[in-house]
Amino acid sequence: MEALLDIVRPEIESTIERLKAMEFRPDPIAGEHFSRVVSLMSSAYKRHGYILERAILERLRMCPNFEVWEDLSFPAQSAADHFVDATLANPEAVIGTEMGCDDPHRTLQVDAIVFDKATNSIKGYEIKRGAGLHDAGKRRSILRDFLCVQILLKSYARSRGFNPDTSNSHIIFYYGQCSIKKPFSLTAEELDIHFGWPVREHVEAVNEEFRRMLFQILSG
Repeated sequence: MEALLDIVRPEIESTIERLKAMEFRPDPIAGEHFSRVVSLMSSAYKRHGYILERAILERLRMCPNFEVWEDLSFPAQSAADHFVDATLANPEAVIGTEMGCDDPHRTLQVDAIVFDKATNSIKGYEIKRGAGLHDAGKRRSILRDFLCVQILLKSYARSRGFNPDTSNSHIIFYYGQCSIKKPFSLTAEELDIHFGWPVREHVEAVNEEFRRMLFQILSG
């Protein structure tokens, strides 16, 4: 667990420094103390999302069977968008569908892409805190992008020099509030079995370090 902490700790420390430097306007009802607490915690929730992404990504990179990367510009083509738009009411209908990823008209962010050498499979993951449910509009947007990755992933893998037998995408809602249902969602409790590699305990060590440093600010 220390190995992962050593990798992610600089990100935690820089996040804590940014939180310390925050300016806030005291609310007339809450007063200065509680306004500061609310402001800090609200920002900490948002920034923890990136720390969580980084911790999971780096932990997966430690598995000798995996090749792991993130892609901030995953190519999505208009044909995939049109196909997905027609299946949003029944998203499981896209399972088994594959489309080419050439001639993209927009790009997507994929937080982790994992090629498993042992199973010759590739999987894409979006990582969210999952501490609350998204509204209907945001849920639709998440689902649309996620399904595009699902149907484009195998072609994308071939463009990267891989030839996987299978491809799947998932959304990790770490704390269990899943805005997208099974079979596409995962929670913290499911990660170790899903990956066949210990993930959760190591990520929790990172979370505990962030929590410890955050509480130091709040008590200061």
